[in-house]
Amino acid sequence: MTNTTPTSLSVEVGGKTITFETGLIAKQSDGSVVARLGDTMVLAAAVSDKNQKPGLQDFVPLTVNYKERTYAAGKIPGGFFKRESRPSKKETLSSRLIDRSMRPLFPEGFACEVNITAMVISADGVNDSDVLSIAASSAATVISSIPFTTPVAGVRVNRINGQYVINPTIEERKTADMDLVIAGTLDGIMMVEGGAHEVEEEALVKAIEIAQPEIKKLCQAQLDLREKAGKPKFEFAAETLPQDVLDISNNKYRAEVKNILHGFYDKQTRDTKIAQLKETFKNELTEAYPEQAQAYADFAMEMLAYEESRAMVLNEGVRVDGRKTEEIRPLSSMVGLLPGAHGSALFTRGQTQSLAVATLGTADDAQMVEGLEETYDEKFMLHYNFPGFATGECKPDRSPGRREIGHGELARRALLPLLPSEAEFPYTIRVVSDIMESNGSSSMASVCGGSLALFDAGVPMKGTCSGIAMGLITQGDKYAVLSDIMGLEDHLGDMDFKLTGSRKGITAFQMDLKLASGISLDVLRKAIAQATRGRLFIMDHMESTLKDPRPNISKKAPVIYTMTIPQDKIGALIGPGGKNIKRITEATETKIDINDDGKVMIAAANDDKLQAAKAEIELLTKDVEVNQIYKGKVVSIQPFGAFVELLPGKDGLLHISEIDKKRINKVEDVLALGDIVEVKVVEIDNNGKVRLSRKALLK
Repeated sequence: MTNTTPTSLSVEVGGKTITFETGLIAKQSDGSVVARLGDTMVLAAAVSDKNQKPGLQDFVPLTVNYKERTYAAGKIPGGFFKRESRPSKKETLSSRLIDRSMRPLFPEGFACEVNITAMVISADGVNDSDVLSIAASSAATVISSIPFTTPVAGVRVNRINGQYVINPTIEERKTADMDLVIAGTLDGIMMVEGGAHEVEEEALVKAIEIAQPEIKKLCQAQLDLREKAGKPKFEFAAETLPQDVLDISNNKYRAEVKNILHGFYDKQTRDTKIAQLKETFKNELTEAYPEQAQAYADFAMEMLAYEESRAMVLNEGVRVDGRKTEEIRPLSSMVGLLPGAHGSALFTRGQTQSLAVATLGTADDAQMVEGLEETYDEKFMLHYNFPGFATGECKPDRSPGRREIGHGELARRALLPLLPSEAEFPYTIRVVSDIMESNGSSSMASVCGGSLALFDAGVPMKGTCSGIAMGLITQGDKYAVLSDIMGLEDHLGDMDFKLTGSRKGITAFQMDLKLASGISLDVLRKAIAQATRGRLFIMDHMESTLKDPRPNISKKAPVIYTMTIPQDKIGALIGPGGKNIKRITEATETKIDINDDGKVMIAAANDDKLQAAKAEIELLTKDVEVNQIYKGKVVSIQPFGAFVELLPGKDGLLHISEIDKKRINKVEDVLALGDIVEVKVVEIDNNGKVRLSRKALLK
């Protein structure tokens, strides 16, 4: 009989108990763990191909998939097929959280395929599953046979009413002015991701400081679980360059690589020169290594470029494009360059360029988001696209991948706190950032371009938003923080730290480290301070192009007006079978949305059509008042008088005695069906019957 007795342990984090359990579910995986917080449970399973990929490898073949099962929240998926299909945005972003936290911690040269699945199997609607999945995935891999030995864990830190809260509830998060996910090891911080409502820089450091001891508890728990239920780690042999190849590259080509890095600051020229050097080295190696010559040459030149570019920064304070550590690449920006768009901007920083376009729509254009916790309409979207031509590559366009979704969400998070409230500006807003050129920091270019495009569209933003990507080069005790990193510095550096905000404070941040030891708070403070200086410099440039939002929205955008009617008038506005609202929308060529609370939103192509629809709605929802004078239509004639329609659907009786000052024998002597007559309301009885007088208005 198979032993199904699980092994479990618990740890208190932020005043809440998190439990790790293994040995009950998914026992054929290399390692599996169920992590539980409240009634939220994540199953993480890790599997690996034990065969090392042939050839030299500088990239871990790791695949992470975070999946939400709708049954976890007692739901059945929407759609025709009634099953989970393509990953949601949250699933994609959560997969990235796990991947970015774990990837730097695999051993150098490890190239066995690894697949990690984090599956939400229970959701209580109170506790988040995304942060829990980081620790679950790490624990599953730590106890497995995979040679991953350094545990990593994440916590969410919110600031609520000035207090820092670890792993707040979903409801508590709604009132926070800072929402931060922090992942780290026993030794340091590995990953930071979050957004804020223009908070001060020190708040970010404080949140990380508070998170560290809680992260350490989770990491230690994983080590304790490994002691109880861990498997022996399998061995692997990383392929390395033969010593003679290393000797040739060091002795013959290092100086040439150094000269190229010092002498050619343009990316294309530098890349061409390095490519020529690779070809020369390949030809030299072909006789001795006919099969591996190209791979050896490429790898050796990359190593030399890595070492020499970092040495330039640490020893000389000069970067491969000639800049000093704090220097920002040349900036340029334009707005209003697309006449057919509601708002547009072209933002260029060095060889990175974003074409950002803002489009304003109605409530019907909002994106419905269906998640485990709640279903809601997303009225601000930012979509990031990265075509191959941006880097001169000949490759087919594909649907957005994880990188595109992640960069778009970062830029969205950056701009969101600066948008006006829905009450102030009831539009659905979509910003698209098409990257036209790329040499690093394209997500931050999207933030800058997006901010300018929204200004150009006339969106009453609270302020300008700029962003900057920071890098780090370390060697022993020496380090250098780099402002506005380009692609090579991102690839060869130790950190990619993105920071966005207004003049008042930070709105979004994202940090990824390649250092297994993490980063100290002192270095982080230096990076944040340097980032702020660079970000404000960029903002000065942006404001020289367009300092404030345009006073009016684009003439091409729909005109939207919001009004409120009494809730008991909603039925009258809609009419039987939607008769009234259909008539108004067709006659005025408008879109009209009616909420249950009486809020009515009118969207029209121009103000004339909007005003016509507004007038119709006011007529339908207006109450008849005593002593008021109306021009009404005679809709019925009876022997005792005439019924006059004062407002749509609202009649009053004009008695024969109130038609004229003189006595009349027949109503028809004065009035006919369809006549427009001016009358005064003289009485509304307890039953709502309206009595009119024409006589009272005659001189």
